[in-house]
Amino acid sequence: MADPSSYRPKPGQIPDSPGVYKFRDEHRRVIYVGKAKNLRQRLANYFQDLAGLHPRTRTMVTTAASVEWTVVSTEVEALQLEYSWIKEFDPRFNVKYRDDKSYPYLAVTLNEEFPRVQVMRGAKKKGVRYFGPYGHAWAIRETVDLMLRVFPVRTCSAGVFKNAERTGRPCLLGYIGKCSAPCVGRVTPEEHRDLAGDFCDFMAGRTGTYIRRLEKDMTQAAEDMEYERAARLRDDAEALRRAMEKSAVVLADATDADLIAVAEDELEAAVQIFHVRGGRVRGQRGWVTDKVEAVDTAGLVEHALQQLYGEESGDSVPKEVLVPALPEDPEAVSQWLADRRGSQVSLRIPQRGDKKDLMVTVQRNAQQALGLHKTKRASDLTTRSRALEEIAEALGLGSAPLRVECFDVSHLQGDDVVASMVVFEDGLARKSEYRRFQIKGFEGQDDVRSMHEVIGRRFRRYLQEKERTGEWEDSPAPTGPVPASAPSVPGEPGSAREEPRDEPREDDGRPKRFAYPPQLVVVDGGQPQVAAAKRALDELGIDDIAVCGLAKRLEEVWLPDDDDPVVLPRSSEGLYLLQRIRDEAHRFAITYQRAKRAKRIRSSPLDDVPGLGDTRKQALIKHFGSVKKLRQATIDEICEVPGIGRRTAESVAVAFAAAAPAAPAVNTATGEIIEEDDGGSRT
Repeated sequence: MADPSSYRPKPGQIPDSPGVYKFRDEHRRVIYVGKAKNLRQRLANYFQDLAGLHPRTRTMVTTAASVEWTVVSTEVEALQLEYSWIKEFDPRFNVKYRDDKSYPYLAVTLNEEFPRVQVMRGAKKKGVRYFGPYGHAWAIRETVDLMLRVFPVRTCSAGVFKNAERTGRPCLLGYIGKCSAPCVGRVTPEEHRDLAGDFCDFMAGRTGTYIRRLEKDMTQAAEDMEYERAARLRDDAEALRRAMEKSAVVLADATDADLIAVAEDELEAAVQIFHVRGGRVRGQRGWVTDKVEAVDTAGLVEHALQQLYGEESGDSVPKEVLVPALPEDPEAVSQWLADRRGSQVSLRIPQRGDKKDLMVTVQRNAQQALGLHKTKRASDLTTRSRALEEIAEALGLGSAPLRVECFDVSHLQGDDVVASMVVFEDGLARKSEYRRFQIKGFEGQDDVRSMHEVIGRRFRRYLQEKERTGEWEDSPAPTGPVPASAPSVPGEPGSAREEPRDEPREDDGRPKRFAYPPQLVVVDGGQPQVAAAKRALDELGIDDIAVCGLAKRLEEVWLPDDDDPVVLPRSSEGLYLLQRIRDEAHRFAITYQRAKRAKRIRSSPLDDVPGLGDTRKQALIKHFGSVKKLRQATIDEICEVPGIGRRTAESVAVAFAAAAPAAPAVNTATGEIIEEDDGGSRT
């Protein structure tokens, strides 16, 4: 525990300007980011008597070892820089909201020649118009199905679209009138884009115009005695009304607003957001967070606004944002939101009327979300704690293994040998810490030797990081090889592409790869794999990390130097957790192995021709129709392809001659001969 007075800056060193500050720990990792109108006054609050600090603030300042700051010109710049640093450094003492689910959006891909309407999840993409989020994907599909009667926009995938273009026949939606079939030229790209624009306008809340237009056209068609067309227009208007009824009117027409409510206790907080567009609730989402810093409701609101709008721009930021409490500097936050929208944004607390009533509903949803989360977490925490305690007791560990790393080796009959490392912290998967390795220290199939190589490479990285940060100074030197001078293993540093990105990075405050040791290493295998892992640790002088293996056949737990396995009861939570960790390592390894194999199979002899780029490869394939016909072509025939000279043609012929298969490939499941497709891969 550090004494804050040991790194407290002198009062004259701290400016009284607006700015953003960072606290770092003894390893230079950023542990907290904050902003202030006056840096001198704000930082002075952290260096008062520890007894007067909030417990969470006291923990942070005693964990830190230094503080630094950056001066900015305005509070708006400070808000933006704070958001950027929190996103970049992921400080452990900052509030970070996490979505309680991956919400689906209705997306229109306006960045394509023929925009497509589809359901999307995850990070937003540039050039795509989003509506939502929705609670369920089926709700989006029901709405789209109703609206395609009036706005027959393309909904098919790229593969289906290209196949329809090639065959000249549209899909079923094109035949039944729910797609304008741009794939076969029924509408021009401009006409289809106008349809997509009308679809977006309707979803954005401009609904009255289209319904009135349909009703006018229906009346005119009836007067002209075009009764079939009038009936079709009547059904179209009814479909739009049903689509609108799926989101009830809650505010005055044309109101665009986001309502944010917060429910909190001493330890956790839940945030609920209702997205209102055109007076109707178009989407809802929620977040939960641990209150790792001393923060009030206003601070939680500010963090929520940063996360909600930090990556948004334009109409994605509404004209009005209603909150339960205003941030510390509401003018700066309002200006920041206005900069992102491109026009004025009203940030306020609703006082009366429909907006206050709706805020009560949002608050009720936040309270229910917090209660549900605490119920789930209490159950999960109890189960995970019991599982970790059972593992510690079975393996004879002094305490529960809060960080567990599991390793697995995967290959296909000795080819494409890879390995995976998955990390579980407090019984939960930490996917950002997963790593994968290529085995290049030797050729062929040897799981034991592969496991030894992977464990050695992973913990050699750990020792190098430990030495770099100076942690050897207060601890005895390792009895094994010195990390910095340890012989390199072929194929290091162990990333997917074997690039040097797994090396410990410079002193930038970001979490380092391989920097944290586990309390327990689990290997997928039995006694031989466990012995190999233990031998790798012994060679590096590491004796404070437990090792065990989980064999698939009987689900036995093996320990180093023990002739008999540890058998956990089938109903044991500890065994169940080990199985989950082992299965996750197996899934991660086999996914990587299959990706490598697929990439190798997709390779072509043309890849080995020097100076032959993608454009000329495609020209060759297009000219001959397939790789098979290209292989049979003479040098003079290859020279007929535009852009291919005689020297290149000779190189192509030599490459195919060197790669000629000894015998045709056969599908062992069906007995069929596997032909080569147009891309040069076997299918």
